Amino acid sequence: MTERHIQTPIMHRVVVHNDLVFVGGTVADDLSVGLEGQTEQILAKFDQYLSAAGTDKSRLLSATIFLTDLNLKPEMDAAWKRWLAPKDFPARATVGVADLGEDTLVEIMITAAR
Repeated sequence: MTERHIQTPIMHRVVVHNDLVFVGGTVADDLSVGLEGQTEQILAKFDQYLSAAGTDKSRLLSATIFLTDLNLKPEMDAAWKRWLAPKDFPARATVGVADLGEDTLVEIMITAAR
């Protein structure tokens, strides 16, 4: 059975299938802050999205992170490590990209178990 949550004009933010929770690419709302601040905003959204699907960040399986400047990765990592306990770190990839849109520095997508 497939469940879909939080519909946008082009997608559902969260799709659940067979107790796997897929969260689509998510960006910050306040783009005036730096990479660490944008990452914190995204992670706070994930707490809400995962809760809507009946799970939480301790059940993360994987994450894909897109950064416009890999030299700033330590800023993103700082927010990430504050958000997650080391025992809950998922498999993860960080990918450098040329552009995510005006002032968007990071976009993250995750998969979790329910």
